[in-house]
Amino acid sequence: MQKLLARLIVPFAAGLALLGAGQAAQAQSRIKDIAAVEGVRTNQLVGYGLVVGLNGTGDSLRNSPFTRQSLEGMMERLGVNIRDANANTKNLAAVMVTAELPAFATPGSRIDVSVSTMGDAKSLLGGTLLVTGLQGADGQIYAVAQGSVQTGAVSASGASGSSVTRGVPTAGRIASGGVVERETGFELANMNEVRLNLRNPDFTTAQRVAAAINAAYPNSALAENGTVVALRAPGDMGLAGFISRVENLPVRVDTPAKVVIDEVNGVIVMGEAVRISTVAVAQGNLTVSVQETPQIIQPAPFSQGQTAVVPDTQVAIEEELGREMRIVRGGESLSTVVNGLNALGVSPRDMISILQAIKAAGALQADIEVM
Repeated sequence: MQKLLARLIVPFAAGLALLGAGQAAQAQSRIKDIAAVEGVRTNQLVGYGLVVGLNGTGDSLRNSPFTRQSLEGMMERLGVNIRDANANTKNLAAVMVTAELPAFATPGSRIDVSVSTMGDAKSLLGGTLLVTGLQGADGQIYAVAQGSVQTGAVSASGASGSSVTRGVPTAGRIASGGVVERETGFELANMNEVRLNLRNPDFTTAQRVAAAINAAYPNSALAENGTVVALRAPGDMGLAGFISRVENLPVRVDTPAKVVIDEVNGVIVMGEAVRISTVAVAQGNLTVSVQETPQIIQPAPFSQGQTAVVPDTQVAIEEELGREMRIVRGGESLSTVVNGLNALGVSPRDMISILQAIKAAGALQADIEVM
């Protein structure tokens, strides 16, 4: 009986292993990871403000006229006239404030803001940002920022001019320092149809997304092109609830055959669909070395001659030998292609030239993108 169970269990375990390998080969992604709902996005906000309370590390008012004008305008709004005063404080700095307004942010919710100096301020350490309105691309104020600036940097200097800086003390962040004052006006509840935008446009992937959605909710999705998939909620289901269910459906993503090359850092990245036809490759390096050995010639005694320097140049050319022509056989998988290229035994930088040459020969079935 035990022998019989062993005969049954071993093939069953082997089948599970093959099944796991097949599932790994057909990896799937959620729709929410490969697409975004059109209109549901963050919005960039920007504003101009003043940071006060700096310990002598702010802008020099003589060198930063915009800081002086901002200080005078702010004090006039508070009922103090300092235009005739010879103010030369270095305890404040003019800054640009930036933030991202999340989708569906409601008035009263808080967001993080970033603060960066504009003038010759040396550090924002210990500073406080005064009330600053943050505008969108339409010129409307969507949030207001204020609070203590945290730089996470250290800067110190001595009387002799020596200084030590760690990090960037002229830029900082205020956690939850912005308060949303206006909504963007995107009303998802009043919409009958939305569109999904693929982050990496592809006709095959768009059709697979529409097919996966229609399999779960018939006649609710249509692939308009390689980027857009239109959605319509079935029956009485709300659009928000429908999107939450759709974005968790698994889809197998299709990618084009592409080779990305970073020549500066010598990095090569290949897509899964890259294929190479059988080719023969020979590679060698040519090294030219130039050596200068100047010779000093002394004149004979009592000849009234002068010491002269005569250049002596030696040029040598070395060619690397022993690299016979190798055959790189075509493969049906990326691992076969990589193993064939690795058999050449060359460095990544030489591999870049080889791939470009193979592409020029028409044996590389992929696009090459050089960064």
